[in-house]
Amino acid sequence: IYTVDLERVVFIELEGFNDIDDIINYKLVIELMGKHSNIILLDESNLIIDSLRHIKENDSNYRNILPHYKYVFPSTDKINIYDINNFKDFEKQIDINNIASSICKTFNGISKTFINDAISFNDSLEDIYNYILKIINNLHLLELKPLDNNKDYSVKISDNKDLFSLNFQIDDFYTNKENNNNLKTYRDGILKLILATLKKYNKRLYNIDEKLKQCENMNTYQLYGELITANLYKIKDDNIDFINLENYYDNNNLIKIPLDKRYPPSVNAKHYFKKYNKLKNALEIVTKQKEETIQELNYIESVVYEIDRSTTLEEIDAIYEEISEHNIFKLKLSNPNKNLKVKKSKLTKNKTVKFNPIKYTFDNHTILVGRNNNENDYLTLKYANKLDYWFHTKDIHGSHVILKSNQNEVVSDDLLIKCAQIAAFHSKARNSSNVPVDYCLVKYVKKPSGSKPGMVIYTNNKTLNVQPSNK
Repeated sequence: IYTVDLERVVFIELEGFNDIDDIINYKLVIELMGKHSNIILLDESNLIIDSLRHIKENDSNYRNILPHYKYVFPSTDKINIYDINNFKDFEKQIDINNIASSICKTFNGISKTFINDAISFNDSLEDIYNYILKIINNLHLLELKPLDNNKDYSVKISDNKDLFSLNFQIDDFYTNKENNNNLKTYRDGILKLILATLKKYNKRLYNIDEKLKQCENMNTYQLYGELITANLYKIKDDNIDFINLENYYDNNNLIKIPLDKRYPPSVNAKHYFKKYNKLKNALEIVTKQKEETIQELNYIESVVYEIDRSTTLEEIDAIYEEISEHNIFKLKLSNPNKNLKVKKSKLTKNKTVKFNPIKYTFDNHTILVGRNNNENDYLTLKYANKLDYWFHTKDIHGSHVILKSNQNEVVSDDLLIKCAQIAAFHSKARNSSNVPVDYCLVKYVKKPSGSKPGMVIYTNNKTLNVQPSNK
């Protein structure tokens, strides 16, 4: 396996036997050139057997990449720096007013990122030239050098002289990149579905509020019906648009009551009572619907928070399993991580629960933080002892935090504050400077029957105002 000069072309030579045991040689050419990249198989005469992409010679392409054609190495207008004999020859090619761009445009295989990095710690053009030579003459000893922006890399000579250092680093880089892409795709897919559900429930809440506004007039309709009925004896049974009557609830002041002239006053009174009863029943139903909808919205928003703070495929997978159990989410996304095996924690013997809380140690005490709603429930209601301390941000979505304590132990103020800071950090308010955090003993934390995962009620609590921190 080898490359030629600084071209982005890799040659892999293969040797084997044919059907009659004659030695045969093949060559696999991998051209890494952006959208023009290709993989080409050659025989021992450098004739093309086949290629990943077939390319025919035209005005923009100078060579045929087709079976039975002779392979032609990619050409370039740039100079091969190996052909430069000394610094003076190098200097002739460079525009001293634009060194980085000039070197990249003139010489093959040298990137602007690498040159800008070289310029940053080399004082003169000759120093830059010598540094380039040092790098290209020690390609087997290179390692990645992260740049200050933390988004790009240059290269440097490895200090540990590991011949495979660069290979390992590049492998790690692309593994992390693939994992991050998978995480983003998985997370964005689930988040899209959840946000669609959130939008639907917000619309439902809006419609409920509109119905509640209509119910505001129900007592007026009842009043109209009562006044008409009470005054029927003195109302002419004519079809009229309105009538003025004394309101005995308002010092007998006159009140104008609209009527449907298609019907007599007695029928109008019945219509008003019917409207009143209809809105009264609607108010009872819609009020209950609003309570349920607000609970659903709080739960959906807690899931959105979980997804926003998740950093691993395992965490996203746990959230996916959680929401799959609830019919409010119409999941149309197949789980790309169905073969993912999440390690079970030694903290629980319940093999059906994926329980891997975040763990902190402070002042010889263990502090545990739930990573999702299901884990919050298990941590607080199953794993924690009744005399452990429970922490949660006040009226803000966040994780359950448990401080493991001994029986009859007096917990120091510093430890309580530290736990509150951790709870604030693992909440939606982690970027705030002053966050209220409630805490109490676990025995005062209860889960209402039928409530959503992660939802609890608590009593006998105190509140600390802290700045979020996980250190």
